[in-house]
Amino acid sequence: MVQLTPLALMIGLGVPELLVIFAIIVVIFGASKLPQLGRGLGEGISNFKKGLRDNDSNTLEEGDSDRDKSS
Repeated sequence: MVQLTPLALMIGLGVPELLVIFAIIVVIFGASKLPQLGRGLGEGISNFKKGLRDNDSNTLEEGDSDRDKSS
């Protein structure tokens, strides 16, 4: 059984639609470029998540220092 991502379910994409999108990507970029494209996309997502975590920790630290100043 094929497991669909929550985003695909929200948009209403089924397996045939995802296969067509994948085929178009293969035609545009070529099969040899797909590993590089996937690697770049993965690195971008991980950097984005890391930035969110860093921002959250900075926000918490700023909140703690604001509380210390008001005391």
